[in-house]
Amino acid sequence: MGFCEENMKKTTPKYKVKLYDLGVCGFKEAWDFQINVFDEIISWKKSVESDVSQEKKQPPGALIFVEHLHVYTLGKNGAENNMLLNATQMKAAGVSFYRIDRGGDITYHGPGQIVCYPIFNIDALNIGLKEYIYKLEETVIGVVEKYGLKASRLKGGTGVWLDSDVEKKARKICAIGVKASRFVTMHGLAFNVNTNLEYFNFINPCGFTDKGVTSLENELGKRQDLDEAKKNVVEKLKEVFNLEIF
Repeated sequence: MGFCEENMKKTTPKYKVKLYDLGVCGFKEAWDFQINVFDEIISWKKSVESDVSQEKKQPPGALIFVEHLHVYTLGKNGAENNMLLNATQMKAAGVSFYRIDRGGDITYHGPGQIVCYPIFNIDALNIGLKEYIYKLEETVIGVVEKYGLKASRLKGGTGVWLDSDVEKKARKICAIGVKASRFVTMHGLAFNVNTNLEYFNFINPCGFTDKGVTSLENELGKRQDLDEAKKNVVEKLKEVFNLEIF
């Protein structure tokens, strides 16, 4: 690290973020919770445009953790034919379905998966959306390495992968899909820890038909401590984004 980069890192103020853990929660409840925090930051940014004296009243960002009940979500530009079940079959399987306003295609959320929704004003982080997504990927890559696994990005696909450069072996361990308005983010990442991977058999995950999905449990051969994994995600987010979490 050069002197200028090191000095800048020392003097850049930390971005204040409030941590919420919603526990096991339905998708709609968590979505509504996100929107409330998101709208507060958007309202503040609008107020600053007309009155710069409001600048010092910036609300904190949020890190929202949740373990969802079984649900499939389809991004705004996703293809419905990537869902391989009809409504009757989904109801019989106890799975709900939502078309939502994030990027990306279809994915699954459920028990044993860490879902993290960062609601960040990325203007305050001095980064753009592309770098924000890159940093989310960097976070999970670092967490996965703590478990002795080598993870990476996949050219042409967001998220975090194992064996991304090996044909027919690439498998996703973390999906990423976000929405941003006025450089405020919503939605985020879904990290498979003890996830039941069978639910991915009923979709083309993230629109892919030739790539697999995996989890820490699947790779390591035993169930993992979900709370410990969550703490690892929080600590890595703090480091990567220079956060002050309260």
